[in-house]
Amino acid sequence: MTPSLVPRRAALLALSALAALGLATQAQAQAQDAAKWPTRTVRLITPYPTGGAPDTIARVLAEKLSRKWGQSVIVENRPGGNGFIAIDAFKRGAKDGHDLIQLDSVHIAAYPYLFKKLPYDPAKDFDVQATLWKAYMMFVVPSTSKYKTVGDVIADAKANPGKIDYGSWSIGNPVHLGMEEFQRLTGTTMQHVVYKETSQLYTAVATGELPVTQGTAGTTGPMYKAGKVRFLAVSAPQRLSAYPDVPTVAEAGGPKDYEVSGWNVIAAPKGLPVAVGDKIRADIAEAVASSDVQDRYATLGYVQLSLDRAKTEAFIQSESKRHEAIIKRAKIELE
Repeated sequence: MTPSLVPRRAALLALSALAALGLATQAQAQAQDAAKWPTRTVRLITPYPTGGAPDTIARVLAEKLSRKWGQSVIVENRPGGNGFIAIDAFKRGAKDGHDLIQLDSVHIAAYPYLFKKLPYDPAKDFDVQATLWKAYMMFVVPSTSKYKTVGDVIADAKANPGKIDYGSWSIGNPVHLGMEEFQRLTGTTMQHVVYKETSQLYTAVATGELPVTQGTAGTTGPMYKAGKVRFLAVSAPQRLSAYPDVPTVAEAGGPKDYEVSGWNVIAAPKGLPVAVGDKIRADIAEAVASSDVQDRYATLGYVQLSLDRAKTEAFIQSESKRHEAIIKRAKIELE
């Protein structure tokens, strides 16, 4: 080696060693911060109203995390405004992880393509720390309905184009987008009726005012068990363990590989230290794996969705592309 290069190489090696030491020190400091976190009450903001299925799960998780973390975890309900009220409260909240938010699939994967102007940026405002569940939609009809299968719905819609109503609670929710895709796949045209609240929507089905819609087992299950509505099929790849007698859409005369679902996550602000995020993710996964949460999932027809960081990112990208395609094909747009 040329003598003049020896000091230069030694200097580079020394700088590399210092850089590695700096990274190690930083990682150790983050690990120590994570061990101390949380240092005060954690707020879990949710866009769901009190008493609903997502709120129920949030409160069970909050109770378990409170015991795990040694700090209170409170659920703060901020329903309404397409979830924007809850998201605004989150954006104005703490940035160190003491404020978390529960989000629906539409907030991350659908609304960015639906609204011309969105009051948040999913890529910049949210760091998804935990995926919670997937909720597949049931085809729901009145208990007295003439429809016995999904094939019956398709046949009636083809015989009466544009005259068969289906309902949902807003523009761009999973039911609306799922039914748009259903019409495309079956070559049918149906009329979308929007209700102000989900309770009004499913009451309209139970009374026979609305002939068909879709909904999760968590939302429509009580009416189903009370005999007020019937489930024609589940929009899932396979039957749900809690409802083994309900066929898939394909089994009920509908299109193959047809799937409609919503999913739920808990996110923190962007920039949260990795070690703190890892702690949140691991502790939520532990809580979700508990028998009582699993029992609630089964009762509500939820399918556990526990993904690591890499799989979470890939899943969100895939779901975003799927929602974008449906929204563009259906030419749905909101201000």
